[in-house]
Amino acid sequence: IDLAAQETCRTIVETEILQFGYTIYGWRQVPVDISVIGEKAEATRPEIEQIMIENSKGADEETFERELYIIRRRIERAAIAAQVNDFYICSLSCRSVIYKGLFLAEQLATFYPDLQDERFISSFAVYHQRYSTNTFPQWWLAQPFRMIAHNGEINTIRGNVNWMKSHQIRMASIAFGENSEDIKPVVPKGASDSAALDSVFEVMVRAGRSAPMVKTLLVPEAWSKKPTMPESHRNMYTYTNSVMEPWDGPAALAACDGRWIVAGLDRNGLRPMRFTVTNDGFLIVGSETGMVVVDEDTVREKGRLGPGQMIALDLKEGRFYHDREIKDQLAESQPFADWVQDIALIENLPGYKGPEQPTYTGEELRQRQLMAGFSHEDLELILHPQVATGKEAIGSMGDDTPLAVLSSQYRNLSHYFRQNFSQVTNPPIDSLREHRVMSLKTRFGNFANVLDSGHTQAGAIVLDTPVISNREWNMLIQHFGDAAEVIDCTFERGEKHALRNAIQRIRREAEDAVREGRGHIFLTDEKISETRAPVPMILATGGLHTHLVNQGLRTFTSLNVRSAECLDPHYFAVLIGAGATTVNAYLAQDSIAERHAKGLFGDTDLTECVNRAIEAIDQGLLKIMSKMGISVISSYRGGNNFEALGLSRALVAEFFPGMPTKISGIGLSGVEQKVREQHDKAFTNGTLTLPVGGLYRYRRGGEIHGHDGQLIHLLQSAVGSDNYAKYLTYSRGLSSMPPVNLRDLMD
Repeated sequence: IDLAAQETCRTIVETEILQFGYTIYGWRQVPVDISVIGEKAEATRPEIEQIMIENSKGADEETFERELYIIRRRIERAAIAAQVNDFYICSLSCRSVIYKGLFLAEQLATFYPDLQDERFISSFAVYHQRYSTNTFPQWWLAQPFRMIAHNGEINTIRGNVNWMKSHQIRMASIAFGENSEDIKPVVPKGASDSAALDSVFEVMVRAGRSAPMVKTLLVPEAWSKKPTMPESHRNMYTYTNSVMEPWDGPAALAACDGRWIVAGLDRNGLRPMRFTVTNDGFLIVGSETGMVVVDEDTVREKGRLGPGQMIALDLKEGRFYHDREIKDQLAESQPFADWVQDIALIENLPGYKGPEQPTYTGEELRQRQLMAGFSHEDLELILHPQVATGKEAIGSMGDDTPLAVLSSQYRNLSHYFRQNFSQVTNPPIDSLREHRVMSLKTRFGNFANVLDSGHTQAGAIVLDTPVISNREWNMLIQHFGDAAEVIDCTFERGEKHALRNAIQRIRREAEDAVREGRGHIFLTDEKISETRAPVPMILATGGLHTHLVNQGLRTFTSLNVRSAECLDPHYFAVLIGAGATTVNAYLAQDSIAERHAKGLFGDTDLTECVNRAIEAIDQGLLKIMSKMGISVISSYRGGNNFEALGLSRALVAEFFPGMPTKISGIGLSGVEQKVREQHDKAFTNGTLTLPVGGLYRYRRGGEIHGHDGQLIHLLQSAVGSDNYAKYLTYSRGLSSMPPVNLRDLMD
């Protein structure tokens, strides 16, 4: 036990309270009965004390509670500055007190004799027990319960926390005044998903919103594909959905802000929640019915919550609200209908309607296709089915080609990214069956101060998908006019360290543009020529997104990407995961136009062909998001929900922070070398024919495959004729193959 550290903490606590003008009655050592806890709990048991604060300023309850929040945040910052690690404030509130510990549920009231004292009376109790499934329980990892108790997981946590870093730059509130900086960072480093959600919930409430409104804002119900929803609710969700990315994942939530008690579910309703109301005004809500034994004769009502639903209790007025009632009240609390009229749909903008036109044709197109690494196989097996069926191309299970970092062929950067899957306890969702709860809606110009509950969405534009066509790309640049900045993402072929210099130039130009007030950055690699090679757009996007986040500028601009290499849904997903607002695959579209001109798509006109390809990509994006249990593209964007295979740790840390890369691999110079080799093939070798391919099917001279046809025949022949010599030939052939998997690099 570090008594000196305890004394340091007491000093910090008292100092901050007194500086805010409140007085202190004194300290109280909380009585505990340690006979009920085990060895590990006893070994890590902290010194538990309470401090009594007098409201000597005579502030009203709301102001007192808000200032106690600011005091707590100031104390936490001061403790970190004093390098005290194990200091933790359970609660600092005039409305609620939190008791928690490392023991079985039924031992709570024994460990804390306070809870058995007859003078201990409360109008509400929020109670939660957690079985630690994947970590040993630690105080700083425990759910805070300052506002919410949460059962489930937040699948979107990486994206949410990343965006919170950006939101908090603009986060200012009349409520906090000159103390606005004291509450940052809102989410403590290393916080669990529950702790992160609790922190954000708390700051929203303290800035002036009610608990039901904050639940609606952070964990909204699925609304965009629900035709039966009342128009007033739809207007409210249209507005709140533009304020912040949803926190999404299987979640049952119970929240209390001191006045309101709220219970609600996530948009999919993947955790159970039931409630019982008795005649004498007792409300019981929990994961199972029958947790609290009540006399059935006294029950007035029982029910369960569905996806996205919530119930609320107003402690001040003593009134219980069902889902529809509380949402009606929220929808009428502000003029959402008027505000929503200021959000425009892209299809209603002037100049939107018009036919698609190819940008590049003939020899120019072929050179760019070669530079981007396109093959006949890509066009036949990946691109053609997208247009023909409006769906993603499908093939047989498994991939027996080498990892991109081990391959001797050119593989674009998306091949170095592996999609993440959600963990055991939070199920992935089915993007086909559960289409109604999923959304690809993308917004321009919607980022503002998330603590401002007024009209912050004037001039926002909504798209149904982040995938845009050439026509939409050009139209958006025209529409935004002076607010748009187009940045060239190519580098001079002969320059030394050209890729690094180009990325630094892109960051510099973008930062200058944003500081000058341009709200839309357009990154493009279309200036490819004999002397200029493209920056891989995944690097350009990740590098710029990370840079703008670090500079505190990301929420002031949209990030739109035009990429030659982009062809399949995975590449789109990597770009969006790295931070892109919209993506335009101009070369894929021009390749469709070339095939259309040859009559390969029958009578279908080009615009319809392009729309089908976009629909196929949309379906692919929904499928990729659903593996992570994420329903909304805005919560996937900027989340880096990948693992890098074969990219260096330094590169990943700089361009895709937080993304695991367990084996390290090639860095910027390696990537640049591959781009230069590909540029030589396209512009100096003179042969303008696309390679056959061989990634998806075995082709002579193409990519090698782990299941080599000749070797398999040899094995079958050896087994069939019981010929050991043939088997040895097979064995030698196998061991002399180039490496395909990581294990092939071992002796």
